Amino acid sequence: MDKIIVLENIYYDLDKWDIRDDAALELDKLVTMLVDNPEIKIELSSHTDDRAPDQYNMQLSERRAKSAVNYLVSQGIDPNRLITLYYGETKPIADNSTTEGRAKNRRVEMKVVFE
Repeated sequence: MDKIIVLENIYYDLDKWDIRDDAALELDKLVTMLVDNPEIKIELSSHTDDRAPDQYNMQLSERRAKSAVNYLVSQGIDPNRLITLYYGETKPIADNSTTEGRAKNRRVEMKVVFE
């Protein structure tokens, strides 16, 4: 528990849910943290920009969270340690009227959960 690992959000391309190379690097940090700390769980919350209908964005959000979970499981992480939440476009962190803002909103955030 005395290690510090900085995790950036996992970002996605427009209308995509595949894990990009930059996201894989961040997820690999998360794998290391989970292996080193078997008592914690991770909450993965998935988000989209607002460029599609609400229902579609919720489905896309779910696919993004599942792609992150699938990556972690493929690296040996027990899926019971991973909690997923889907928010679609409901919790933007940036302005959806700009290209940069929309790119920041297409993300999966991670939070450590102790049980």
